[in-house]
Amino acid sequence: MTETTVRGEDWYGRDLDGAEFERVEFIDVDMTELTSSGAVFTECTFLNVKFNVSSHTESAFVNCTFTRCNFFDTTFTRCKLTGSQFDGCEFGILKVDGGNWSFVSLQKAELRGADFTGVRLREADLGYARCVDATFADCDLSAAWSEGADFSGATLRGSDLTGLDPRTATLRGAIVDDRQAVALVEALGLVVLPS
Repeated sequence: MTETTVRGEDWYGRDLDGAEFERVEFIDVDMTELTSSGAVFTECTFLNVKFNVSSHTESAFVNCTFTRCNFFDTTFTRCKLTGSQFDGCEFGILKVDGGNWSFVSLQKAELRGADFTGVRLREADLGYARCVDATFADCDLSAAWSEGADFSGATLRGSDLTGLDPRTATLRGAIVDDRQAVALVEALGLVVLPS
């Protein structure tokens, strides 16, 4: 339940360094080219918010809900989005470097070409997400739910894929390292023996 509403405001290019928001509802707010460093959003709701070309460093969006938001060319660096949910959002050229996205719901998200590097996505919901040509490099995807997800052509090198079931996710053309290849083959029930 939100306590305050920010509606239709133009926050273009604002600097939210160290700002704190709790249970705030943001509706139709333009946050294009906004920057935040150390900002904290707790249990906030974002509806039709434009995050285009915004940059967030060591900020937290904890247990937030994002509905029909646009994250075109948005960058999250070492941010915490634990428990947040995304519904009907656009993620063109999204870049995520480090941080904790555990328990995040990205179910059915269109993540084509998105770049996640060194991100903790433990128990994240990627069910039916379209991750075609995306990068999930050196990520912790352990216990992530990926049924129906499409990782065709995705780069998965260095990531923990123990939660990824190759029988229920599409991996055609995905790039993995030799350690991951063994884990995926074993997930199919085969026994891998040394030569």
